[in-house]
Amino acid sequence: MRRAGLVVADTLSAVRAMARPGMTTAELDRVAADSIRAAGATPSFLGYHGYPATVCVSVNEEVVHGIPGSRVLLEGDVVSVDCGAIVDGWHGDSALTFVLGAADPADEALSRLTERAMWAGIAALAAADRVGAVGDAVEEVVETAEASVNGGRPYGIVQEYVGHGIGQSMHEPPEVLNYRTRDRGARVRPGLCVAVEPMITRGARFTQVLADDWTVVTDDGGRASHWEHTVAVLEGGLWVLTEHDGGAARLAELGVGVAALD
Repeated sequence: MRRAGLVVADTLSAVRAMARPGMTTAELDRVAADSIRAAGATPSFLGYHGYPATVCVSVNEEVVHGIPGSRVLLEGDVVSVDCGAIVDGWHGDSALTFVLGAADPADEALSRLTERAMWAGIAALAAADRVGAVGDAVEEVVETAEASVNGGRPYGIVQEYVGHGIGQSMHEPPEVLNYRTRDRGARVRPGLCVAVEPMITRGARFTQVLADDWTVVTDDGGRASHWEHTVAVLEGGLWVLTEHDGGAARLAELGVGVAALD
């Protein structure tokens, strides 16, 4: 899974480096396909329940599962890219969000908030008894975010799409919620591997699926951000399988150590 995770990390880095206004989302998909193929890996998404592309590219009000195609990226677009890869039957899964070119500060703040919430959720696993601690941590970060940056409106946490277990299948139990709930979820034990992936909106949390049966958009047209990492819980700490340094730098900021696999 570490090898698969590094393929995903390298692929997302390649896509981010190539993305610019005037490109189509299909061109970004080709960058990802070439990166995964060059690493000797297989895309997790292509053909999954009929999904027709290598990555998901979701733009602005699109939350997740955007199908790459003829859409031309514009200056100031909020772009989320979700990528999965398989190495020797094991999966890695990660996503990031960036704003192209001259950005609305509120959109930049949205992406930073979502990334920060993801890392808080990951860090919570270090001392957690149940995976519900992830949702507690994510919601706390979002609740304390400055609404003034978002035009005075609270942020929304999408609830229909959540994190998940991962291993020899891309989606396995347990579900990893991004919000507080009375159901504390599965126990956290060494050997657990999960994808932590909050999706945050600049408006209400409610979503709908477009006619392509894949692309999820916000009901109110508010822009959305999606960040994700695959995380292993080990005897000596955590290891973020889809981060080049295993998450050491970001987790250290939160007082959490890692148990290196490398």
